[in-house]
Amino acid sequence: MATLKGPGQAENHHGANLRVAIVHARWNSPIIEALVGGAKKRMLALGVKEENIIIESVPGSYELPFAVQRIYTASHVQAASIASGTVGSATTDLLSSPTSDPRKLTPAAGPNPDTMSPQLAPAATPFDAIIAIGVLIKGETMHFEYIADAVSHGLMRVQLDTGVPVIFGLLTVLTEEQGLVRAGMVKDKAGNQHNHGEDWGSAAVELGVKRKAWDGGRLA
Repeated sequence: MATLKGPGQAENHHGANLRVAIVHARWNSPIIEALVGGAKKRMLALGVKEENIIIESVPGSYELPFAVQRIYTASHVQAASIASGTVGSATTDLLSSPTSDPRKLTPAAGPNPDTMSPQLAPAATPFDAIIAIGVLIKGETMHFEYIADAVSHGLMRVQLDTGVPVIFGLLTVLTEEQGLVRAGMVKDKAGNQHNHGEDWGSAAVELGVKRKAWDGGRLA
């Protein structure tokens, strides 16, 4: 009997005008690298330009919520500097933002991304979506449960507080083999091979496109 479990048919969206960040932990790096590669590959296939995919790393999964929030804030600073023509250190260092709350940043006057060419628009705008990727493998202590719970709630809080889609790419697995299967590095028990990072890339493009529409008052 075929399993009912799965993401369903992905919607077809084009990401040419999107700017997306991937923030990943470095723990369990072989699995992480495969997941990041899968997400990036899928976004490129959906039209996101390589120069508009920014990848940042942090030591572990616990740091993901903080990093996602700060990087999104920094993209606002970067976009404002580009729009005003005052490109400086704040735009070259994505982590050098003077404020921690993107909602308090005043939109700068400058190029309207809706009227700019696709080649210029994304770099002058904040991130449209962020993918947070980490891999937690259960050990002998409660560390796994505490980190999984904290990161899950933290990432949800970031996306609700900032209004940017945060794609949940945190694997919480019981064994290394489960992680390898979900990264598409080995086949599962049914003989299938699939990289979940590709699903996260699709989700980032879909939510990035839909968020732009929703922000403009457009509904399907």
